[in-house]
Amino acid sequence: MASRTLEVDFLTRVEGEGALRIELDGAEPKRIELRIFEPPRFFESLLRGRDQHEAPDITSRICGICPVAYITSACAALEQAHGIQLRAEHVALRRLLYTGEWIESHGLHVFMLHLPDFLGLPDAMTLAKQEPTLVKNALRIKKVGNSLVRVLGGREIHPINTRVGGFYKAPEAAALAELLSELAWAEQATLEALERLAELEFPSLERDYELVALHAPDRYAIESGRIRSSSGLDIDVSDYTQHFHELQRPHSTALHSLMRLTPQSEPREYLCGPLARFVLNHSELPEDLFELAGRAGLEPTCRNPFKSILARTIEIAFACREAARIIRAYEPPSEPSVPLPPAADAVEGHGASEAPRGLLYHRYRVDTDGLITEAQIVPPTSQNQGSIERDLWDLAPELGRLPLEEATLLAERAIRNHDPCISCATHFLNLEIRRA
Repeated sequence: MASRTLEVDFLTRVEGEGALRIELDGAEPKRIELRIFEPPRFFESLLRGRDQHEAPDITSRICGICPVAYITSACAALEQAHGIQLRAEHVALRRLLYTGEWIESHGLHVFMLHLPDFLGLPDAMTLAKQEPTLVKNALRIKKVGNSLVRVLGGREIHPINTRVGGFYKAPEAAALAELLSELAWAEQATLEALERLAELEFPSLERDYELVALHAPDRYAIESGRIRSSSGLDIDVSDYTQHFHELQRPHSTALHSLMRLTPQSEPREYLCGPLARFVLNHSELPEDLFELAGRAGLEPTCRNPFKSILARTIEIAFACREAARIIRAYEPPSEPSVPLPPAADAVEGHGASEAPRGLLYHRYRVDTDGLITEAQIVPPTSQNQGSIERDLWDLAPELGRLPLEEATLLAERAIRNHDPCISCATHFLNLEIRRA
């Protein structure tokens, strides 16, 4: 079999710009490069010298789809640095805000970006012509998430009502209660869509991923938790840098992240995101949603990246139900936030939350004037980049057998499984398959 190179110059239906190059010698892969060529955005440098209270608003601008994730991780890191504990009502409101982001972001990816791949369609516009009711429902589901973010955050994109320690203004109970009927509709519509998604044909790829996600003993982890992995890692977020480190690859402007089970063990690639969350945290899901996931073909042992669409759909339904639960129990807090105390010495804090695409880690060091002297932000795409390339490596023999157009589509599907946000990683797709 001859050698060849597959190239995709610009990957579509992902956030940001990147390319893919696969070099094959017969059916054997020789080189696979997920090339992220968006220019660096230097957010970590921009934060140096800025007031600590600016970090949530500045970092939320990294992404227009998941700004709540950046706000939450930034706030958590600075709150940990100063040793403050949020009151239960603030924690509930932050989780409620995050469920809105999960609903709108997962809704966008499942129905508009990912589903067309399974139906052999080029885009959501074509899907809308073929299945208008499905797309109308998808847009309405997404709108529910956006409404939730708007009511709590002041606006749908880059919310402005959040701060270190809580919120600037607590939402009115009546404004939240108005969302209950739409949340109930969105959960039901999502579960009806899940029945349809369960009938899709999923490629047979299975990989022995090292899965990483936040875990909490009493809830499906979203806004906080300990970091766990499928091979036994169980650490506080403040120990992140002892087990995870980043390195530069020549073909990518995004850093690649690797993990060590122990500080002495060999670094390895890992996967975060909805599949990791479902496998590691399924016991924290409501029993009926777990059973529905199983009926749809999503088992707790699942390692098929193409079934991430099922995990995302289950998480939409869960987020709708969780949001309704929090709203029904809501009583406005006496104060919208907990004040940040002045620090006698420089302090350092670590924060992590579960962005729709996976674990998002922030670390800040702040001086006694409250100015940021160091900032580190590790987005999900940087952490998943190695695993995405390894997926393509395992698919390479099949890619080598397929005609170029079919091979390109399969490679793009494999990447879109992970909903990579290239803009967040700054550091996606132009597929190049070279047969030598």
